[in-house]
Amino acid sequence: MVRLRGGIAAAALVLVAVSGCKNDTTGSAGPHADSGPSGSAVSTVGNGRAVNPLDNPDGTKPGLAAITSTADRTKARSLIEKVATKGRGPKTGYTRDQFGYAWMDSAPGGIPFAHNGCDSRNDLLKRDGEKVRFRAGSDCVVTSMTLQDPYTGKTIEWTKSHATTVQIDHVMPLSYDWQMGASRWTKGKREDIANDPLNLIPVDGPSNGAKSDSGPATWLPPNVQIRCSYAVRFAQVSLKYGLPVTAADKQMMLKQCGG
Repeated sequence: MVRLRGGIAAAALVLVAVSGCKNDTTGSAGPHADSGPSGSAVSTVGNGRAVNPLDNPDGTKPGLAAITSTADRTKARSLIEKVATKGRGPKTGYTRDQFGYAWMDSAPGGIPFAHNGCDSRNDLLKRDGEKVRFRAGSDCVVTSMTLQDPYTGKTIEWTKSHATTVQIDHVMPLSYDWQMGASRWTKGKREDIANDPLNLIPVDGPSNGAKSDSGPATWLPPNVQIRCSYAVRFAQVSLKYGLPVTAADKQMMLKQCGG
């Protein structure tokens, strides 16, 4: 998985399948109440299409809008409080292939967009992209788009010829999932979490690479304004799949929403 944050920048970016999902870039958070382990305060680009994760429980709506109201931040903390905690287990036996090939359209668990004739990577590009263009004769393969990257706040002009500049981040990284209990799951359930739109966000490639398989205690999006929303999405995936997080990760998630 992969990500990034920043100001407005026109850069050709693309999606690639990455083992264990890497994440976004780091920096210094500064004196913000929501400051976390890494990331600098950056101005964000307005994205009228992005949806508050509290209003997007299945991940089928675009983007990741900031959570700003007192009422919503209270709801966010209540959601995060439901997440179970435990220590992170060993990574022994983990490979990306344990979660199926990337980006399959055949996840078996009834997750949104599965079995629609389009792979999950292109489904997510279509979900979050603006001014989307497709390969000739296709309504699936995205060749260019504009992405309002939530992790960096940048506007990314992406083309398929520069595919790795935009990557699909697994919000809850797959190797993290493995260490928190997915190693004992069926292959089908692992394929579900790897392709579930609730767990997938197209983001800046370098940022995604910087995240790697980190939890929120050691990596947060550089865009400070989006950190509570990121924590909520992490919690939504955790709760849907019954996966705990570390105590340090939960504490950091609560902190991003004022807890």
